[in-house]
Amino acid sequence: MLDVPAQTDALLDRLQRAAFGYFLEHFNPANGLVADTSRPGSPVSIAVVGFALSCYPVAVERGWMTREEAARRTLAALRFFSTSEHGKGHGATGYKGFYYHFLDIHTGKRVWNCELSLIDSALLFAGMLTAGAYFDQANAEEAELRALVDALYGRADWLWARNGQATVCMGWKPKSGFLPYYWDGYSEATILYILGLGSPSYALPPESFAAWTATYEWQTVLGRAFLYAGPLFIHQFSHAWIDFRGIQDRYMREKSSDYFKNSQQAVYVQRDYAIQNPRGFAGYDEDCWGFSAGEGPTRGTRTIAGRKRKFFGYEARGAPYGPDDGTISPWGPLAALPFAPEIALPALGAVRQTYPEVVVGDRFSTGFNPSLPGAGAAGWVSEGFYGLDQGLVVMTIENVRSGLIWRLMRECRAIRAGLARAGFTGGWL
Repeated sequence: MLDVPAQTDALLDRLQRAAFGYFLEHFNPANGLVADTSRPGSPVSIAVVGFALSCYPVAVERGWMTREEAARRTLAALRFFSTSEHGKGHGATGYKGFYYHFLDIHTGKRVWNCELSLIDSALLFAGMLTAGAYFDQANAEEAELRALVDALYGRADWLWARNGQATVCMGWKPKSGFLPYYWDGYSEATILYILGLGSPSYALPPESFAAWTATYEWQTVLGRAFLYAGPLFIHQFSHAWIDFRGIQDRYMREKSSDYFKNSQQAVYVQRDYAIQNPRGFAGYDEDCWGFSAGEGPTRGTRTIAGRKRKFFGYEARGAPYGPDDGTISPWGPLAALPFAPEIALPALGAVRQTYPEVVVGDRFSTGFNPSLPGAGAAGWVSEGFYGLDQGLVVMTIENVRSGLIWRLMRECRAIRAGLARAGFTGGWL
């Protein structure tokens, strides 16, 4: 794992524990659901629940929570998803084994006419499988927990999710049916395809993964050749669970690379782009970068220092092709520690020193924009916190400190089966 001075490890411990605190503060003990954001009235994001389930084992190992409490919290969520209405009805939480993107935190019912989300369901399943791998004791609670994980993961109909196509559809709605978008092109969907391929009951065929990788775009960007995707989170999410170091599918074997090395290149492109700063935004430099999915100031055009600027709200920002409106995701470098600690640690220190208002009680906001006027040097700063950011920080720091999540998933049958069916070989496989 990462060899850091004791002082740095103590800092990482503080940041990690502060991020984990999100799941203690925005949790419904009656059903195990976790809010998408810290803002009052925020609905549940099923992906955030997946991150929470993955973080509870970290909390146990770090002494922040007892094993019994973590198991109870996990069981509350699993029991809810097991017994909640499943079908096309108005009060349903899911259909065909998958779940709606956003749910009411009290009732668990679908909100906002949102879609049945394949990627968010996959992140939820990843959390369930993490829990199933960790809670391995023979007592009644943990035995029930593992049985529920197997049942919930096993009922997801990945074949239905293709809608007759080669790749997997992004989502579905009860009135209009499948969305007209599919998981094509390199993205955070690596975990989706691996879990779909590893299903014990409705497994995707290997041809589906091959069809997905056929849509990849290998590019040379800012002098670095890699499998391109602009937003940083794309190069982080699947890696929170799967240790891609030294294992390769056919695509990466042909490129003499692997997905871990690919993420390293993507992290450096982010830093290089900030140094070049072609759009002339305030704050960008070698230690201030992080272009990812997150909240922005607002949509619209404003004149800043005599120059018209277009700004966005919640957006998947990326480098170097954008979108870019001067908004930085300060948690991005922290979640990039496994890939490039030599540039992530200086960025972490610089942001905390230069823009202290973006770190509240050791917890990072989702975004800030120094090009806009604000109360401090950081300019505009997002209000509240996002569960996805906090969960990713907890998991990536733990993988740097102990490799816990990676070790658990190496022994997970679904992950190993999915990787094998996708053609991965080498390394720990």
